[in-house]
Amino acid sequence: MIDGLIGGKLYGTAEERTGKSGKAFVTAKVRAAGGDGETLFVNVITFSRTVGDALLALEDGDSVALSGVLTPKVWTDKNGETRPALDMVAHAVLTAYHVKRKRQAVQHQAPPAGGDGFEDEAF
Repeated sequence: MIDGLIGGKLYGTAEERTGKSGKAFVTAKVRAAGGDGETLFVNVITFSRTVGDALLALEDGDSVALSGVLTPKVWTDKNGETRPALDMVAHAVLTAYHVKRKRQAVQHQAPPAGGDGFEDEAF
């Protein structure tokens, strides 16, 4: 098992599905930049409602970062060349929306009474 963090852009839109057992899950594809300048596709599945809702709210091309269990794979393109890919079971997600919301929360916090807790001394 490999725990990993990937960042990239959503390829297409995420889809919600239901398994044979009746349990809901979400699938998505993420395009990530490979070290050699090529695109690496990451096939994502999540059983987490929080992660699934975040993926479903995104549109094609939106930036996303995901954390989870990675499995390396290989696929063959239409020219017969083998290409690397990854399968991920995602447990956590971070999107531009999450960053914006956290920044707004920090900006709206009032400084503690009596100042910021630091003495203003000249250097």
